[in-house]
Amino acid sequence: MSDAEKLKDAAVAALEDYKAEDIRVLDVRDLTDVTDYMIVSNGTSSLHTRAVARNMVDDLKKLGHRPLNEEGDGESNDWVLVDYGDVIVHVMMKEARDFYDLEKFWGEDMQQLVKAARESQ
Repeated sequence: MSDAEKLKDAAVAALEDYKAEDIRVLDVRDLTDVTDYMIVSNGTSSLHTRAVARNMVDDLKKLGHRPLNEEGDGESNDWVLVDYGDVIVHVMMKEARDFYDLEKFWGEDMQQLVKAARESQ
């Protein structure tokens, strides 16, 4: 199992421990060089969203994983992004998740764009 897969699994376990909802793992290795996996999940409130992300970061630090960057941990934010390089974790309020629809973008939409780009070369 690769380091990215171990990190992905540890992040999912932490999200589950802190009661994140609707956790989805997107394998984007064939779609971008930016990261291998994106994990998208819901918090039940802005406070819960921030707490889930913060506690996940603390748990992963204990395992030796430090984030490269964290965005959105302010009081009024409905989306926290934690970037570990090979794994990017999104903890979002349902409304923000529905609006941005990352699963659709990194799923069928991006697959069509990548396919079209490869065919045009």
